Amino acid sequence: MKRLAILGSTGSIGTQALEVVESHPDLFEIEILTAHSNAETLIAQAIKFKPNAVVITDVSKYELVKKALESTTIKVFGGEEALIEVVRWDTVDMVLGAIVGFAGLKSIYAAVDAGKTIALANKETLVVAGDLVMKRAAETGARIIPVDSEHSAIFQCLVGEYIENVEKVILTASGGPFRGKKPNFLVNVKASHALQHPNWNMGAKITIDSATLMNKGLEMIEAKWLFGLKNEQIDVIVHQQSAIHSFVQFIDGSLKAQVGIPDMKLPIQYAIAYPRRIRNSFKRFDFKDFGQLTFEEPDYKTFRNLALAKEAMNIGGNAPCVLNAANEITVQAFLQNKVDFLEMSDIIEKTMAKVVPIVSPTMEDYEQSDKEARLYAQELVKKSPLATH
Repeated sequence: MKRLAILGSTGSIGTQALEVVESHPDLFEIEILTAHSNAETLIAQAIKFKPNAVVITDVSKYELVKKALESTTIKVFGGEEALIEVVRWDTVDMVLGAIVGFAGLKSIYAAVDAGKTIALANKETLVVAGDLVMKRAAETGARIIPVDSEHSAIFQCLVGEYIENVEKVILTASGGPFRGKKPNFLVNVKASHALQHPNWNMGAKITIDSATLMNKGLEMIEAKWLFGLKNEQIDVIVHQQSAIHSFVQFIDGSLKAQVGIPDMKLPIQYAIAYPRRIRNSFKRFDFKDFGQLTFEEPDYKTFRNLALAKEAMNIGGNAPCVLNAANEITVQAFLQNKVDFLEMSDIIEKTMAKVVPIVSPTMEDYEQSDKEARLYAQELVKKSPLATH
């Protein structure tokens, strides 16, 4: 039995992970469930899966959760510090990091510090502080297994291979709902349009990131740290059908690809069961369902977020942290109809130019850069024509 701590259990990845766990009660046991503010769902999950403990980081919801679970033996904790503490427990065999955004960094770093095995769905942890996280993982023996479908694909392709034999990795992007569209079309799109992803069922934040191609930019930065690659070893290609989840090209010119249906439960299961492969009843991939598989270069000029992410990766230091912070603010503003689709890139670019570069940041530097970037991006949002009307 593998005892899991699921951080962000009420979100898209967390709820799908619990579906996987429910299908394999002989293999997995829930030790800890956590949520930020979705108390109702957390309570329902706790009653169903009977974890040792739950954490609600929004302390205003603590009493609600505690009262609802007072007739059980489940321990109830509140606040960010509790989240950082529980991942260190000896009773936790694996931590699934599924908290969205910068908010997931501290708890994942604590798990790394404790030498845990981590199934990582929170790409922002490595985008923001990949150098510090991977260095500490090497020191403590912590193992990071990716959950993102693209990084899971690369990870699977590298099993049995030597990293020095890798020439490059190629991340595939569906292109999102606006593939092939130009600025004169994108200026009019609303959040409701951007949330209609053609292939994947994901949370709102990652779905908007997919529409702007920022998701692929963040994945490039994550791949750099996760697999110890140079910037020039990472490429992106648009693959509309989302059948091939990524490629690895080796020094002899050979390519490996991981193919599967676009269902996040598959990479989730692979990560939490690793190194085992376990049977499931998921729909099987069938080439007959695809008339053709197509590939094309991303449109960096129209989807400027991808270009900005690549620029941040090349600059290094705190630049990816600033990029991520500004992006989180703009995505939230776009979801609230306070900025338009193309304006998101403008705000991110201006924020990257504003925050002072730091070549070798400490964790405190990352936290300060994140704070500065958010404040500046929020000021820019307030000046948007949409926000002022």
